[in-house]
Amino acid sequence: MPPVQPKKSSILVVDDHPLFREGLAQMIHLTTEFVVCGEAEDADEAMIAIAELKPDLVVVDISLGVGSGIDLIRAIKAKYESLPVLVISMHDESLYAERALRAGAMGYVMKHERGKRVLEAISRVIGGDIYVSEKMATSMLSKLTSGKTEGPVSPVETLSDRELEVFRMLGQGKGTRQIAEELNLTIATINTFRARIKEKLQLNTATELGVRATQWYREEAST
Repeated sequence: MPPVQPKKSSILVVDDHPLFREGLAQMIHLTTEFVVCGEAEDADEAMIAIAELKPDLVVVDISLGVGSGIDLIRAIKAKYESLPVLVISMHDESLYAERALRAGAMGYVMKHERGKRVLEAISRVIGGDIYVSEKMATSMLSKLTSGKTEGPVSPVETLSDRELEVFRMLGQGKGTRQIAEELNLTIATINTFRARIKEKLQLNTATELGVRATQWYREEAST
């Protein structure tokens, strides 16, 4: 009688880039511990897939084609409190990792990390541990013990999660109406966020806001 093979932990991948989903799935399938049970490209697909597939872990990107990864994390934790979530994203962990963990994620890893590091993050989070880079862990521990941030805070870091999401979408060239539709908010609400962002970043006009958002988004995408 052949030996019983241990059950692999199932992973749902939520990302709006098919090429990344395919590459991550191929890497995961090469392991003996994990298997990709499904894929989704936005929050609505993700919630349906979770209900149907009952994965052991959900991998989420911060930016999705429609909606926000941070909002998706909150929705997952509200409905499936014990389901672990790991963020794998191109976005700078210094700006997003702590936000993701506050929303309910248990780990954050950058897409440019080596495959070994990504698999380590998956293993740690499925095992019930929190995973961030050593640099990020040191920064967060410093904040916790001293109550202060390390060095000067960038004005962008003062934005709330929703304000940052709107700012990022403005940087992608999306207009107020499109942002409102994708975030399922009113145009008036988006305009309020725009006004708050201008105030926090000390910008005077919509043109200045658009230029600053575009510049920031390009800089972040190039890192």
